[in-house]
Amino acid sequence: MRQFFLISAVALFAVAPTAFAGDAAAGKAKSTVCAACHGPDGNKPIDANTPKLAGQHEDYLVKVLKDYRSGARANAIMGAQAANLKDQDIDDLAAYFASQKGDIKEIPHH
Repeated sequence: MRQFFLISAVALFAVAPTAFAGDAAAGKAKSTVCAACHGPDGNKPIDANTPKLAGQHEDYLVKVLKDYRSGARANAIMGAQAANLKDQDIDDLAAYFASQKGDIKEIPHH
């Protein structure tokens, strides 16, 4: 019985598609428009309301961009930016920003 579950798990993993097929180099090339607000590497937002992207989890970045694209997450600027992105563009951008060293600092507890 135990061997059955192990074999089943391995078989399922073997046929499961990879979650992300992003290319960080392609994402860097596509990120030039992002740099205006998030900085060239995702660490220099233009103001306190613009998030740092560098070092964020890739799956989070994919979800957020897809949510902006679909309208599930509302922001006029990001909605317009994400509207024409294809899934591969989103994967590439997420791979690029996730691969950057983030300088996000922990908020101290008082």
